[in-house]
Amino acid sequence: MELLLDPPHGVGPLRLGMTSGEAQAALETFGPLKPTAYGELAVHLPSGLGFSVGFGVGRTRDRVNAIEVWRPHEQDVVRYRGVDIFGLPALEVVQRLRGHIDLVPNEDDDGFTARDVYLAMWRPFAADDDPDETQGYFFQSVLVARPGYDDTPAEAAARLAAGGEPGY
Repeated sequence: MELLLDPPHGVGPLRLGMTSGEAQAALETFGPLKPTAYGELAVHLPSGLGFSVGFGVGRTRDRVNAIEVWRPHEQDVVRYRGVDIFGLPALEVVQRLRGHIDLVPNEDDDGFTARDVYLAMWRPFAADDDPDETQGYFFQSVLVARPGYDDTPAEAAARLAAGGEPGY
């Protein structure tokens, strides 16, 4: 399967802003649901590819505000702008995507985030010189959310004052 990331709108049939019922129906097109410990809806395919959706808070608590995809072990491919997010080394993914989006290193982990479209890629540690250390050499998950998803209260207030939408 090939899955396309479409930040800030969604991933494949999963769209940000969907109701929980719509998200459940979209996830079930991939396979049976398995709720996570945090109450998110999730699907895990035999290839290792996994999906989960998270919901907002307050007035958006019944709407999808984030979609996370986990690295497959087998043939499935996840792409953004033609770049294989999980099949290429993490630093090569970053280099290729920087021609399209403003990706910056995360302060608290070894991932990278483009806040303008809200695309966040994560790996548990960096092992950029060791391809045999797959968990650090490749990204392990990617998150698509609405811009503003991780705004501080001050950033959220500024976004709203400027006429933007809350990030959920």
